[in-house]
Amino acid sequence: MTGAPLPRMPWALLAAACLGMFAASSSGTTRAPFLLDMARDLEASLTLVANLMALTSISWGITSLIAGAWSDRWGRRPFLVGGPLGLALSLVGVALSPNYLAIALAATLAGGCAGAFTGVIMAEASARTVDRQRGRALGWVMAGQSLSLLLGVPLAAWIGGFIGWRGVSAAVAAIAVLAALGLLATTLGPAGSARNVSAARPSLRGAMSGPVLRLLATGVAERVCYGLAVVYFATFLQVTYALTPAGVAIPLAVMASGNILGTVVGGQLADRLPNRLRTYAAAMLGSAVVALALYGWTPGLVVTVALGFAYVFVNAISRPCLMAALANVPEEVRGTVLGLNVTSASFGWLGAATIGGWVMAGVGFHGFGPLAAGAAVIGAVLALAGRPPQG
Repeated sequence: MTGAPLPRMPWALLAAACLGMFAASSSGTTRAPFLLDMARDLEASLTLVANLMALTSISWGITSLIAGAWSDRWGRRPFLVGGPLGLALSLVGVALSPNYLAIALAATLAGGCAGAFTGVIMAEASARTVDRQRGRALGWVMAGQSLSLLLGVPLAAWIGGFIGWRGVSAAVAAIAVLAALGLLATTLGPAGSARNVSAARPSLRGAMSGPVLRLLATGVAERVCYGLAVVYFATFLQVTYALTPAGVAIPLAVMASGNILGTVVGGQLADRLPNRLRTYAAAMLGSAVVALALYGWTPGLVVTVALGFAYVFVNAISRPCLMAALANVPEEVRGTVLGLNVTSASFGWLGAATIGGWVMAGVGFHGFGPLAAGAAVIGAVLALAGRPPQG
């Protein structure tokens, strides 16, 4: 590594990418405060309405894989601009849906459109930065997901009192359009978004090397740890401390702020420390220790919220390190690899929701500590088990 100065970070692109990730994540999370209203308006059961998130997740994972591979062949810009625009149209469809079948179709399309650009955004941010900048760049892009929890859901709950859940869906559609315009303006140059169509076509098999597959499995373990907190932390607080839904708003905001801070710190560490996977493993092992305390020791609400902050903070440090390591692959397969990462992450989310539900019903929340700690240790071991991908 030389002492040459690093090039300037593409801040405008990163801001547009962060907004795109915010819109994609908010397309699903902002429905959470309105499940009862949606069930009543659509004359559907609460269970069916809640399952819209599963439909979104499945289509998101499928299209991330396809879009990542296609972006390596035909260029990223069509996905970076077309994905958010498709998301906006789908969300307008959600707002106009007269029945459950219509909204299920619109929500599935929304997830597919979100998947069409979220992995590609990661590849574009990686292509427009050098290796020792990618941890910070990807950290800022991923911050959009955390902002959807910190700002998107509370704002949706507030403005939904005036414009309803259909109006909130339309508002998120407008944000997706702004993200598309931002990505259109910031990808005019030839760096990763323009591809040489005469180059040899990349293959999925060529992208799935041993080190890449190992890190994808590592990412599933990390998403299980994070998903357990995001999906069940509010319920954990309500059951443990008899809080109302309104009473968990501030604790959830504290948790989301820990995730944002951890992502930023993780990006810095990924670019400044020599071994990203060791940093990732250390963060995961730290989160394992905090998880055991979080779910096994509940002396009071303040302590539990502080432990929740610490848990997501330490967990979030690991993510930019893993993403930067995954991005260190040849340019011609980077979109495929990062699309695969989004697809595998959706399995982590589904695993967290499913296994967490079984543990909650069969053992109780005190079983979450060993479950999260076990997943974190598996992730750390996988990260240290072999060599990283080579760009």
